[in-house]
Amino acid sequence: MSSSLDQEEPEPPQIKEEEEDHCSSQEEEQLLVKQEIKSECEEIFKNYSCEICGKDFTVSSRLTVHMRTHTGERPFLCKLCGKTFKHSGSLKAHTRTHTGEKPFSCEICGKSLMKNSSLKDHMRTHTGERPFSCEICAKGFVKNSSLRDHMRIHTGEKPFSCKTCGKAFTQNSTLQHHMRTHTGEKPFSCEQCGKRFIKSGSLKVHMKSHTDERPFFCEICGKSFNRNASLNIHRKSHTGEKLYFCKTCGKRFFTSSSLTVHMKTHTGERPFSCETCGKSFNLSWSLKAHMRTHTGERPFSCIICDRSFTCSSTLKAHVRTHTGERPFTCKMCGKGFKRNASLEAHVRTHTGERPFSCDMCGKSFTQSVKSLTKRIFLSNQSCLNIDFLPTNTVLLFHKVDL
Repeated sequence: MSSSLDQEEPEPPQIKEEEEDHCSSQEEEQLLVKQEIKSECEEIFKNYSCEICGKDFTVSSRLTVHMRTHTGERPFLCKLCGKTFKHSGSLKAHTRTHTGEKPFSCEICGKSLMKNSSLKDHMRTHTGERPFSCEICAKGFVKNSSLRDHMRIHTGEKPFSCKTCGKAFTQNSTLQHHMRTHTGEKPFSCEQCGKRFIKSGSLKVHMKSHTDERPFFCEICGKSFNRNASLNIHRKSHTGEKLYFCKTCGKRFFTSSSLTVHMKTHTGERPFSCETCGKSFNLSWSLKAHMRTHTGERPFSCIICDRSFTCSSTLKAHVRTHTGERPFTCKMCGKGFKRNASLEAHVRTHTGERPFSCDMCGKSFTQSVKSLTKRIFLSNQSCLNIDFLPTNTVLLFHKVDL
């Protein structure tokens, strides 16, 4: 009986092998089917094209997000400040500016950041990696967006315009900051002195005025700065590099902002007006300094003689009367000066350049009317010429009846 049972017993090893072969072929078939379905889906998904610019997307949701760049739709609203966004992720990152949450930390220096993408960009400041290069001038950038903004310097493109005054900008963030000059909004305040700022970056720089922190050093002359941007501008004074030039007169500048200010000398634009006396200025800080002539405020004091000034630049120049420092040197004769403006005026004695002319008689001068010569138009339409006055002389003129 036991022998008959033994004969009836199945042979499991042989059946298992057949099952495994069968399962293996089934898996291969399923994999092939999945690949075919995936490739077919990809072909179908490629039909998600933007009707405006023709850009293709593999997922319909990405096309939906992309369309907002054309329509301007910003459906995600911040309940705290009312700011709107195109992406839910952008709203989430923005919310951290209110909560102060910075969940992404740098393993090298410990700095915390609000976005993972910001951390990746920050890491390149340690590695020195600048993977995005300008094809025109070869300048490298940490972020692709920075390269995009930089390219507009070469193309002259300024796609972001102010609806109030029509001024155009290369970056949307710059436009947003500019809008605050119209609204008067200054959302960033110093906890130590209460001073308020339009930009968070300006507040960060200001905070260093309390700590006297100047962590950026020039490797050539040892001069220190509280901003890396200021150090980069300073370095150009050693190399003589002036990338920005005026298309009207050809004058070259170290920074684009200096060129922008210079252009106002040609256009005559003076958009900043004093509400007290109506005097207008081409720079906002010039208006601020002027306002102190009405308020009597002189916030910049000399630690040596306690004399106070309305402008920090005037204080710096004054301190040199104590130290004897003359950092601006003429390359032709070696003469030193306390102010850069004095050096520029001196260089014209070598070149013979006389860029300032009288509208009445056409006579030209090496220095501006404000700094050296005053010419007044009298009732008989002749010019009274004052050949020389000390540069610190202040004159008050009135109309003379002859």
